[in-house]
Amino acid sequence: MKQLLSAGAVDALLAWYRENKRDLPWRHTRDPYRIWLSEIMLQQTRVEAVKPYYARFLETCPTVKALAELDEERLLKLWEGLGYYSRVRNLQKAARTVMEQYDGSMPSTYEELRKLTGIGDYTAGAIASIAFGVRVPAVDGNVLRVLSRVSGSRADIAQQSTKDGMRQALLPLIPEAAGDFNQALIEIGATVCVPNGEAKCAMCPLASECVAAKEHLTDELPVRSAKKPRRIQPMTVLIIRDGDRTALRKRPPTGLLAGLYELPNVVGHLGEDEVLSHIRFLGFEPLRIERLDDAKHIFTHIEWHMIAYAVRITPEFDGYHGASGLLLVQNDDLHANYAIPSAFSAYVKYL
Repeated sequence: MKQLLSAGAVDALLAWYRENKRDLPWRHTRDPYRIWLSEIMLQQTRVEAVKPYYARFLETCPTVKALAELDEERLLKLWEGLGYYSRVRNLQKAARTVMEQYDGSMPSTYEELRKLTGIGDYTAGAIASIAFGVRVPAVDGNVLRVLSRVSGSRADIAQQSTKDGMRQALLPLIPEAAGDFNQALIEIGATVCVPNGEAKCAMCPLASECVAAKEHLTDELPVRSAKKPRRIQPMTVLIIRDGDRTALRKRPPTGLLAGLYELPNVVGHLGEDEVLSHIRFLGFEPLRIERLDDAKHIFTHIEWHMIAYAVRITPEFDGYHGASGLLLVQNDDLHANYAIPSAFSAYVKYL
């Protein structure tokens, strides 16, 4: 691959970043733990959504040691609403590795960071460059888009070979201010060379060298192969209430939403009579049923199309209902201590 940027473009990029970068809380630190946390939270999540979670998480887990030692239920509750819970489980697993193998200090090289659970090429590059000044690239979707447009590349950015090629092409260009350089490319992609809508080429410090800007190709680049369509899964969600208690179920330890508590649900769309039969099958006696609003939740490879019912049942003596495997939880306790996946966020208002 030809040289991506001239020395002048690198200088212009750094100057632009220092003048125009957004004021984000994780940009006020060189602490590798805090940078790592922000990078994991920002995966598939908007910056504005991450900010309050980042602050709250650090109040409870200000250090790697605190994260490594936190009870899993509290950990999942901290993450509630961010989704993709495997991220935080991997975060804790890696924190325990740091405690056991690195005496509680984050490793400072790209290679060692890459060995930690949940840390891929991009995240290792981001931590190494921002926290430790290591001259390695951090190539995410924003950077791939910027570099594809600047170079006029029609290589498929969904392919690992394209990502590897971009990383190799960046290596000789990375200046001493490696962290600022990587963040500058990310910032350009997030705020100027945007994925949706018209690119703001007039504001871009790389416009003078950008093939896509000169040849009006920003609508065509980057090239990305079409994703497989998500599978549609009809679901019926049940809010089963016993006074001020609500029924929860724990999902299996592997698979989608592994190990999380959820509202009971059934695959398929059930009618009211079918729901009442199902409630009796679980071992409860229904008193009243109400149809709730429909909702939809999108996972990476599947889409839940949900209908829902609120069902009042006769009072149950014990909190754990052995026949059904459901747990009847006081609503105050539920809100305070149980992490309900965001897939059910449309129904939390009924709890």
